[in-house]
Amino acid sequence: MRHVLILGGTTEGRSLAEALVAGAPPGTSERPRNDVVYPLRVTSSLAGRVARPVLPPGEVRVGGFGGAQGLAAWLREHDVDALIDATHPFAETMTAHAALAAATCHVPLLRLRRPGWVPVEGDDWRPVASLEAAAQALADGPWERVFLTTGRMGLAVFAHLDRLRFLVRSVDPPEPPYPRLLDTVLDRGPFTLHGERELLRQYAIDVVVTKDSGGAATAAKLAAAREAGLPVVMVRRPATPEGVETAASVAGAFDWLRRRFA
Repeated sequence: MRHVLILGGTTEGRSLAEALVAGAPPGTSERPRNDVVYPLRVTSSLAGRVARPVLPPGEVRVGGFGGAQGLAAWLREHDVDALIDATHPFAETMTAHAALAAATCHVPLLRLRRPGWVPVEGDDWRPVASLEAAAQALADGPWERVFLTTGRMGLAVFAHLDRLRFLVRSVDPPEPPYPRLLDTVLDRGPFTLHGERELLRQYAIDVVVTKDSGGAATAAKLAAAREAGLPVVMVRRPATPEGVETAASVAGAFDWLRRRFA
């Protein structure tokens, strides 16, 4: 039985696990006949940073591996035939560990990463290279109320900006250090355009800070900012490690596995 390890925690990782366990490509209900992918063992690995994650079907493990060496040991111990890195587009460390572990164990690796957002007419994006650069842009800018949607794990970068008031949204409550003036909304996407409009209005937001995560689940904030004429400080994505194959969709990852196992 082939064994696929999915480094998940994203919508794409969960959807791929669902497709593989069901035995059918995304968007279909019938299992392909004589498909060389099956029978298949599917394990999804979650980082464990969310208290109540939505669990995918198949086997699930929670927690870190102990770096690239720990992941390599797990791949060997559990006879993994293919590794799918479906972590967040900004999970730079985990992606690097996956590339090193896969190369060490000679296990085929695919990076499943949703396409990034593309600005449209009316957008006022201010691209920056990192969270630190985003914090500097806020320090230098004229803004006072910030909708910060870069995730609760990076709040320490903005903790020194005492003159600004931040609105932060996350699944679980943030932990210090974080900015002194902080409003928190606990919620899980996907988010609606109406809801994002109301947040911007209720908290009198005058700038949005986000990462180029891509996908539809959190894209409504960009449309709401566009409608309100607000600037968006956009943190660019890190690059995929050199030589790693990529797929932009769950269907693409499914087909990659089919070709690999043929």
